[in-house]
Amino acid sequence: MSSGILIFFVAVLATVFFYSRRHSKLPLPPGPRPKLFTGNAHQLPKKEPWLTYAKWAESYGPIFSFHVPNRQFIVLSSLQSATELLDSRATIYSDRPRVWMQTELAKRNLNPFNISCTHPYFKTYRTTLKASLSSRAIQSYQLLQTEQSHILLGILHKNPEHLIEQIRTNTAAVVLNLAYGWKVTDNNDHLINILKEGLEMSAVLAQPGRWLVDTIPPLRFLPVWFPGAGFKRLAFDLGKKLSRLDMIPFNWAKNQIHSGNYTHSFVSEQLLPEDGSTVSAEQEDITKWCSLGIYAGGVDTTTSSLSSFILAMLLYPEVQKHAQAEVDAVVGQDRFPVFDDRSKLPYIGALIQEILRWAPVAPQGIPHYAMREDVYEGYRIPKGATVIANILSISRDKEMYPDPLEFRPERFLGPSPQLDPRKFIFGFGRRRCPGTHFAEASLYLSISCILAAFTIGKALDARGEEITPPAEFESSGLLWLPKPFKCKFIPRNKDLLATLSQ
Repeated sequence: MSSGILIFFVAVLATVFFYSRRHSKLPLPPGPRPKLFTGNAHQLPKKEPWLTYAKWAESYGPIFSFHVPNRQFIVLSSLQSATELLDSRATIYSDRPRVWMQTELAKRNLNPFNISCTHPYFKTYRTTLKASLSSRAIQSYQLLQTEQSHILLGILHKNPEHLIEQIRTNTAAVVLNLAYGWKVTDNNDHLINILKEGLEMSAVLAQPGRWLVDTIPPLRFLPVWFPGAGFKRLAFDLGKKLSRLDMIPFNWAKNQIHSGNYTHSFVSEQLLPEDGSTVSAEQEDITKWCSLGIYAGGVDTTTSSLSSFILAMLLYPEVQKHAQAEVDAVVGQDRFPVFDDRSKLPYIGALIQEILRWAPVAPQGIPHYAMREDVYEGYRIPKGATVIANILSISRDKEMYPDPLEFRPERFLGPSPQLDPRKFIFGFGRRRCPGTHFAEASLYLSISCILAAFTIGKALDARGEEITPPAEFESSGLLWLPKPFKCKFIPRNKDLLATLSQ
């Protein structure tokens, strides 16, 4: 498409935006000064926008706004503003903004993370996932979690290289078994590779700022043969490939069920209802999308938190010693922790809370969408605005969490504990993550078992000196993970580790 046509589109959209803004009765929240045609696009980073939002919040307050052509953004940087809007006014803010490249052109609009709250599937998704991932329902997966946590211990003991990838593979094994009943047997697992390919394609489609059609939606009407419409051909191509990949794990699980040789899983629960009723094609479609959502929402998030735990133990050895002392006192040294020990290990629970706060997995969550115009604190929130809860800012609120950059599990213990970060880390309102119970259970077991088995120590450089990694993170789409670092796992009890091979 010629540059002249693009400039014309941008000019028209900018004129409409400024005209409507000038004539509104109430002001938008304050924010950085925009340019005439491009708004604040020149000020937005390509990666980790939540860091920029946190800086802007210091200048403009807990609620501020900015815009790019044809899109208005409202950023909430305090727990109060986020809960009062996204929780208390959930009827207004439960929708998702349209990402035209991904949801419409590639036809990924039924993805549980992107689906509109007005779609008939939405309530069914929520009901199904909450029931299958409730604190009671996940107890049936405790044996699976225990087996995989012990496999992880063996991997860390024998092959700690490529730490984050090892954790990701182990986490994927847990989630694949939960979702489909698939058992991972090696590091180059067929199904993990297929789903990884699908997630990578989805990340390309959803990459913020990459596709002009997300800024200028009328471009979606261009014919595919038109010069400059290559994005449409790419969207169609990736959409078809993703649709094919979606069916591979689901059809495998269906075939296992039909053969009678299947492992209990989310898919088997949905396709074999207790009342013996026949499952409709629509129910199958819902099950397919929900199982994909379990995988996409469960692997990299848990991987990030476990990796952050290991990094924190390197940087805060006194916390590690305190946690190990609690495990030793409650569990002893002749067995690994189990789920029945969880309520007796309050420091481990506080440590998990601090991991979630100190290194939030999704620092800006997934954006919400204003379904109608609203007013908050004297500011206008226009219909169609993209509303972002900057979880990073909330987790580092000095009023709630003094010395927020320090890793201190003690802040959640004692007679006056600080605010439980689980109130905001997993999202808000009707979009809150339904898999929180399973995620926390997996974190508890892996973390407590690692602490029982090993002391996490610093790696040595060529001169034999300890390497202290920085507390630095990098983005992977909307997620945040520690940058790769080296460490060593020093066995605390070789006899206990020997039981893993028995």
